[in-house]
Amino acid sequence: MLSLVSPVALTAAPLAEADHATLLSYFGLNLSSGALVGLAIGIFALTYLLILLEHYVHRTVAALLGACGVMVLGLLTPDQAWRSIDFNTIFLLFGMMNIVNVLSRSGFFDLVARRALILTRGNPARVLWIFSVLTAVFSAFLDNVTTVLFMAPVVVTVALRLGLKPLPYLIAVILASNTGGAATLVGDPPNIIIGSVAGKGFGEFLVNVAPYALVATALGIALMHWLMARRGDMNTAASAEMLRSVMADTTPIRTDPKLMRQALSVFAVTLLFFIVGHPIGIEAGLVALTTSTFLMLIADLTPVELFEQVEWTTLLFFMGLFIVVGGLEHVGVFTSVASSLTGAIGGDLGLGILLVGFGSAIISGFVDNIPFTISMASVLRELQGNTTGALAGVSIDPLWWALSLGACLGGNLTLIGASANIVVADIAAREGHPMSFGQFIRYGSPIALITVTLAVGLYYLVYTLGQA
Repeated sequence: MLSLVSPVALTAAPLAEADHATLLSYFGLNLSSGALVGLAIGIFALTYLLILLEHYVHRTVAALLGACGVMVLGLLTPDQAWRSIDFNTIFLLFGMMNIVNVLSRSGFFDLVARRALILTRGNPARVLWIFSVLTAVFSAFLDNVTTVLFMAPVVVTVALRLGLKPLPYLIAVILASNTGGAATLVGDPPNIIIGSVAGKGFGEFLVNVAPYALVATALGIALMHWLMARRGDMNTAASAEMLRSVMADTTPIRTDPKLMRQALSVFAVTLLFFIVGHPIGIEAGLVALTTSTFLMLIADLTPVELFEQVEWTTLLFFMGLFIVVGGLEHVGVFTSVASSLTGAIGGDLGLGILLVGFGSAIISGFVDNIPFTISMASVLRELQGNTTGALAGVSIDPLWWALSLGACLGGNLTLIGASANIVVADIAAREGHPMSFGQFIRYGSPIALITVTLAVGLYYLVYTLGQA
């Protein structure tokens, strides 16, 4: 559960003098409650802007600068900032990264890629469907950022060997990773955040989100097939002889069967405890941290070897954002936003599903869905805790599931909508096939609009029928 500090009296003196020395106290500035709110919002907005300008400032640096600003200016003490970090999310990401790193070292993903290539038989349509489905499945259980890290280079290699243009297939991988990742608690960073803040378990995501994510995934791949066929992306430049040569490639793949068995066994146990652990009070972050530590114990690998492959920049990015959002929480911003949302909904959760679902999708398309979800989850948490108003005593679970669908699927709207998008774009550029904002929009935007409309619309329909 996200342990942000509760809103307190909004005066500058307690923050600047009672807690710790700050720049504000040093210069004798005692800000009003309104000025403190404005300061917190200003730091948050500036952090967002720097994240959007990642070409100039790395997103992790932007988040850490924002976190430093929150502490230096006295919105949070260092101790409060530390307590504002959701370590359930951090432990879950850290643990899954280590399990995936062991799987990668065992040769598991190389083996899967070789088998997938053989299944395609050199057919472009089969390449699209097989690698998209593989990406969606892996993204649901390994998290989509990790999945695209190993899947994107494989897709580039396969496409080039078959005489295909890599970019459309890479975009297909992005779209499949975001829709497939929406299906489970661990599949997409927004879901990890929602699960921790709202206290939702793996099984609850399977019941309330997975059916709509699966429909969106199937429709998304079908739409991508149609768009690529119309635009000539299914045409191969490879000769029949070249295709036969590619299919007949028997170059041995280096694997470690013992390590693979160990990693797959621990991964299976991890998934099992994701499902059964939440009802008995064991959160996903603790499960992933424990099982990944056990894997390090039994595998013939040192922590140094594994920790070198951990995406520390991603973990620090999350930690910085939690602190920035903690500053907003501390001065009461989310209480006000939750009150406004309650007024807009007016006790109609069906309307709330539409507002949160479609609003989240649109916003997530233009600002990274991770910081947006952290912020919106805090708003819904305030709403959930309200004891007065039209939604007092009413379960707002439908709004959590609408947020999940909107934030995850809306990340396909633009190239900057989700972390997986940026990761694949970086890999494409490194491989000599740069992906422009416009190229992505040609495929991603129409597919995102249709899949979001379908998923959120279906969820709204099921909810309203259930209330009838």
